[in-house]
Amino acid sequence: MSCLPPPHPLLDEWVADFARSGEVSTLVKTRWTGTQRLAETYWWLNDLPLRDGKDALLVGWCELTTTDAEGQVLDRNAWASSDPVNADNVIALAGAGRSRWKIENEHNNTLKTKGYHFEHNDGHGQQHLAAMLASLILLAFLVHTVLDRLHPGYQAVRRQLPSRRTFFEHLRALTQYLPFDSWEHLFDFMLEALEPARPPPARRAGGKREQI
Repeated sequence: MSCLPPPHPLLDEWVADFARSGEVSTLVKTRWTGTQRLAETYWWLNDLPLRDGKDALLVGWCELTTTDAEGQVLDRNAWASSDPVNADNVIALAGAGRSRWKIENEHNNTLKTKGYHFEHNDGHGQQHLAAMLASLILLAFLVHTVLDRLHPGYQAVRRQLPSRRTFFEHLRALTQYLPFDSWEHLFDFMLEALEPARPPPARRAGGKREQI
């Protein structure tokens, strides 16, 4: 999980104490991006308490700081892991943490801006209404993801309507006015309407090919 301050002040204090005593393990790698050379510095520690108390979960901690040739910090991230961190796995753990952050943000962006109308909500209403609506939105997103991977008709329609917002607008308009027996019926109807018009076949008349 992401572990940048300030959410875990006790963990940050432990890291700071070890840093002052020079006991933080370090690994530095350089990477060429095609335009500049970057330095990626990994720090890690193990058996740090995630919170106060005797029953606190002990975790491995690692941090990745990326700097340019002038030493300017371009990016900094830290993570806590249930697995012990060492020189052999710190790069892989940091990579997994960055990928998870990227996936979460891309999914959240899709849910908030691409027609699902998902927004952050700190409450759940008098009867858990917000939680139910959020669950339905996530379920819809899951079903659409499965269809996008496995359903040829859905895939064909989305190729014609790559924007999710436009796709939802078409679905909303069609199902409001027309009855469909099944999803296949709906997708076939949409594909027939979305296919570009083809030129009529040519026929021979008086020895010459003419267009109908």
